[in-house]
Amino acid sequence: MKKRICFCILICGILLFSTSVSAYDLPSVNLGFTSFLDGGPPSGPGFYVQQYIQYYSADQFNDSDGNELALPDPDMSAWISLTQVIYQSNQELFLGGKWGLNFMLPYVSADADYGANGPFPEANGAGFGDILVGPFLQWDPVIGIKGPRFMHRIELQMIFPTGKYDSDKEINPGSNFFSFNPYWSGTFFITPAWTASTRIHYLWNSENEDPNRGFGSVSDTQAGQAVHLNFSTAYELVPKKFRIGINGYYLKQITDTQADGSDVDNSREMVFGIGPGFVLHMTKDEHIFFNAYFETDAENRPEGSRYNLRYVYHF
Repeated sequence: MKKRICFCILICGILLFSTSVSAYDLPSVNLGFTSFLDGGPPSGPGFYVQQYIQYYSADQFNDSDGNELALPDPDMSAWISLTQVIYQSNQELFLGGKWGLNFMLPYVSADADYGANGPFPEANGAGFGDILVGPFLQWDPVIGIKGPRFMHRIELQMIFPTGKYDSDKEINPGSNFFSFNPYWSGTFFITPAWTASTRIHYLWNSENEDPNRGFGSVSDTQAGQAVHLNFSTAYELVPKKFRIGINGYYLKQITDTQADGSDVDNSREMVFGIGPGFVLHMTKDEHIFFNAYFETDAENRPEGSRYNLRYVYHF
């Protein structure tokens, strides 16, 4: 009798997953990589190299109602190494904004295990992700009597499908389609020691002409449009040395995914994450950020925790 019950649970899990996997198709985007003081570079114009190491783990996959899919002991994890090179000029280009260029190269190692044999979502191992290129305009800080009051930036990010991809795997380093992911970011100095920052993205995706097997026999798919944002607030405990605060992110898909030009019902993704973080200003040119996030309210995606370490060096 016990074996029959376990078998029924397994079959239910497979059926539930087969109806939901086609919704897990948004590309990897900036969820929690950036946080405090995000409205401007920490050390002014020049070249920057930034190295991110992020660890993500999840032990549940959610459906379109935010309920956990009946998969047998799912355990998904991913290590993400993200190398970023930025040039911030000191030359005004438009409305006082100074031009710059952002280049990012990710490397992803993902794994997914279960308490029984599938078919379940499979990870495509380790490999380079999609290259990101973003021209931007950075405005100088607005200065008040006691120092900076506000700084902000606009960037036109483009994500190119250069990463490792296999249509027979559901969890890939690359997305196999182009994405346009522009954003506006700003930092408000509530007091000289207390800041609040946000980065608000819009996401548009082109067609994937080799969709993953979760979509069945369709010839092409197009992931839905989305908005996502990072937000944070921090307080400077040690002047010019150490800040501590709260950081979070939110993602909401606003249009349905399409398969062969038709909307896929119940395909929109959502997630909210929040947690503590800090910034260590080692010198005026070296900075270390740490952020932790714990997810909730996930729909059509995994729900887990995320830890992010970021090193910034200004030449």
